[in-house]
Amino acid sequence: MYYQERPVNKGIDWLMIMLYLSLILIGWLSIFAATYDELQPSIFDIDRAYGRQFLWIIGALLLAGTVLLTDSKFYPAFAYVIYGLIMLLLLAVFVIGSTVKGDKNWIDIGSFQLQPSEFAKFAANLALAKYLSGMNINMKLMRTRITAIIIFMLPAVFILLQGDAGSAIVYVAFFLVLFRFGLPGSYLAIGLYVIMLSVFALVLDKYLLILILFVVSGILWFVSRRNRSIVLILATGFILSAGYVLTTDFVFNNLLEPHQQQRISVLLGKEVKVKDADYNVRQSKIAIGSGGLWGKGFLNGTLTKYNFVPEQSTDFIFCTIGEEYGFWGSTLVLLLFLTLLLRILHVAQRQRSRFSMIYAYGVAAIIFFHLLINVGMTIGLMPVIGIPLPFISYGGSSLWSFTILLFILVKLDGDRLAVLR
Repeated sequence: MYYQERPVNKGIDWLMIMLYLSLILIGWLSIFAATYDELQPSIFDIDRAYGRQFLWIIGALLLAGTVLLTDSKFYPAFAYVIYGLIMLLLLAVFVIGSTVKGDKNWIDIGSFQLQPSEFAKFAANLALAKYLSGMNINMKLMRTRITAIIIFMLPAVFILLQGDAGSAIVYVAFFLVLFRFGLPGSYLAIGLYVIMLSVFALVLDKYLLILILFVVSGILWFVSRRNRSIVLILATGFILSAGYVLTTDFVFNNLLEPHQQQRISVLLGKEVKVKDADYNVRQSKIAIGSGGLWGKGFLNGTLTKYNFVPEQSTDFIFCTIGEEYGFWGSTLVLLLFLTLLLRILHVAQRQRSRFSMIYAYGVAAIIFFHLLINVGMTIGLMPVIGIPLPFISYGGSSLWSFTILLFILVKLDGDRLAVLR
């Protein structure tokens, strides 16, 4: 058996590529607007962020071409090898890594700084797709579930130990892939319950919350008291919930960094001792709101121009779009992302290979999670955890990793119609 030889551009999904090119162009112009210097107006000035981003874009396009020229069978065949190499890079950070803004998650390579945590996303996606597409894999088995979770949580643990909680949280997105391929919905229900319990434990009085849990458990017990198994589950659930509530303060005050405590407190509307702890979010919302319906125009954003919003070319790049292009410009960008996500899901459904289908859902999950968190934190609906907006935020590691992530899917999809003889 062999695959019929096909031209490189045969079967390529040009819509995905056009959406990709549109987003990186919008990103480049937004970075230019966010870091524009009237004394050095050239958009190609490599001493400025937008000039360096242009070099990253050129590199990204070369990477995209390399991925498309690589045989699609390479990715499932070497998925574990790629995963292993990236894990070694993550471990190398602990030895030779450099610290940037408090996080030790970079490796210096000459004048370029590589962030292995960004590349670990596509590596984990490849490894997860390889494992779940294997023979005799059944999501009903606990062994399968645990192994799958270890595959994508291992890099998350390494990244968390490096001090980058934001990048580590992104790996939760892979649970969406597991739910799509057979993980019971009870896991999702438990996860949402824990999140809600955490929020209430931080906002309400602990003993009042335990009393509420006791009353609710009592009502449910009264309704189902004839079913002993349900009564046992309710009793166990109440004890575990009450214990969790009582330990919330310890975890919050002792395991989280001060800046993480401040960000969660700001999101929940709690009083913060540090002055201007909500400065980033407050300025972000002002910038986006000041754009109005149509925006102030390219390079005319006053809050953007005078650097009122910190990290405006990276984590808060959406502020620049909101201020300069207004509601309609922001909506257009979100519609481009929505179109890309829907296209990826459509591509996932038409795959003949289980590996390609699982990988495609992983791509959608990662991009969706980044979009949700990044845009959410700029408008005050999510905690500020510092993750980039895909294809738009400044940074070579981010752009290159998302490019590889997406174009592996483009390549896999392009070869789905190869004739097997």
